[in-house]
Amino acid sequence: MKRIFKAGVVSLGLVSALVPVSASAQSSDRWEFGAVVYGWLPTIGGKTAFPAATGGSDININVDTILDNLKFTFMGSFEARKGQWGAFTDLIYLNVGDSKSQTRDVNIGGLPLPGGVTADVDLDVKATIWTIAGEYRVATQPAAQVDVLAGARLADIKQTLGWNFSADLGPFNPSRSGNKEVNISKWDAIIGAKGRFAISESREWFVPWYVDVGTGQTDLTWQAIGGVGYSYKWGELIAVWRYMDYKFKSGSPIEKLTLNGPALGVAFRW
Repeated sequence: MKRIFKAGVVSLGLVSALVPVSASAQSSDRWEFGAVVYGWLPTIGGKTAFPAATGGSDININVDTILDNLKFTFMGSFEARKGQWGAFTDLIYLNVGDSKSQTRDVNIGGLPLPGGVTADVDLDVKATIWTIAGEYRVATQPAAQVDVLAGARLADIKQTLGWNFSADLGPFNPSRSGNKEVNISKWDAIIGAKGRFAISESREWFVPWYVDVGTGQTDLTWQAIGGVGYSYKWGELIAVWRYMDYKFKSGSPIEKLTLNGPALGVAFRW
């Protein structure tokens, strides 16, 4: 059922990408460019299994029960267009880490810690998520624009866990203290749509939006962005909410990852 659902979503997106150009669409002979730089404060969620020594049980972590402190995040995009055709790229970099003392929010081989045992843990997550796509404008009106897009997204993620249990867990379990690191780098094909529409007569206030879905080296990835913006002569101020979700394939040490939170950006167009 899950595979059928994914195939249906991708097929629907491909059909949308083939919709004929709206009669209101316009073309231009000159190049147009746009760049947006955001400050983003996402909540990080997900599940990760850190492999122990050979023959030992994995250490399972729910990322959102450990992480609270965001060290650094960057989100930016760039777009180039000529006529109805264009291309854009989007980059996210984040570095988040935190520690917890005497916690029981740790599983060993999928089982809870024995009674009376706690753990001191340090978790660090670094991720680079890069999207690149071609786009085709299917509607251009004074108050609204709509683009369909197709491309690819890379998720390069590194998670590092340090632990110290309050008691020994036995010969077939992780050592009482240690440090493990997991790395994955996955590409997915994506399809989607993006655009904006004015919400005032002067068209200074507008609503930007973006959606995409994809699969490939992961089971499923999708994201949605929506918010509000205001246009000035020099550029635009944009406030949005961005949600991104990854479901990785069976056997991956990182089972899933979510990024969810508000962003404030500045856009320039020339």
